[in-house]
Amino acid sequence: MAITAAEVNKLRQQTGAGMMDCKKALAETNGNFEEAIVYLRKKGQKVSALRSDKEAKEGVIIAQTTADNKRGVIVYLSCETDFVAKNTDFVLVTASIADAALKNNAADAEQVLNLQLNGVAIKDIISEQVAKIGEKIELKRFEKMEGEYVQSYIHAGNKIGVLVSLNKSKSESPFVDWRNSCRLLYSSLPDKSKTAEENHQQILELSKLLVVNMNLHLFVKELQKRNSSCQK
Repeated sequence: MAITAAEVNKLRQQTGAGMMDCKKALAETNGNFEEAIVYLRKKGQKVSALRSDKEAKEGVIIAQTTADNKRGVIVYLSCETDFVAKNTDFVLVTASIADAALKNNAADAEQVLNLQLNGVAIKDIISEQVAKIGEKIELKRFEKMEGEYVQSYIHAGNKIGVLVSLNKSKSESPFVDWRNSCRLLYSSLPDKSKTAEENHQQILELSKLLVVNMNLHLFVKELQKRNSSCQK
């Protein structure tokens, strides 16, 4: 049957797949719109299988908290190239996954993948992205955090995400903006001369210093001292 440009464009608008892929999907399913969407998802699954041995080291990290700052989540959606990671649509997809995980209070990555976004499971949305982009894309990591006051921070370019959970509310804390503390923590690490385990231990020590002392001046002074030592 003949496939019209309007039908192809409609499928492209909904899935983000290329024009030729959409035309082929509609042709293979005799113009059935819903079946064409399933066809494209299956194509994404095939691409994932073919690229399973590829390394997806790039990606986007989104950290979000609830309005009352009692809960927070971090989502890392990985891809193969920096070009894709910088794509606005890819960032928006990652943000929508984080938003759904937060709103539904997802417990782990498996629950996140099975959540529905506009009637479509997130695992299927990821398959659609694979079909559209042609790269290996995975929900590489999901973390959640709860506390009296949870603050999030995203480093420039969505490469670093931070959640800080405190045992005191914001009104009880002398800090107005915890993002500054997160920036300082990020700027001091990692120290490439140390192992990952040593850097992890340093993060724990600095976090304890932050919570126990509850003094921004001492925290900044300690970070500056350690950062200066790392640069020597």
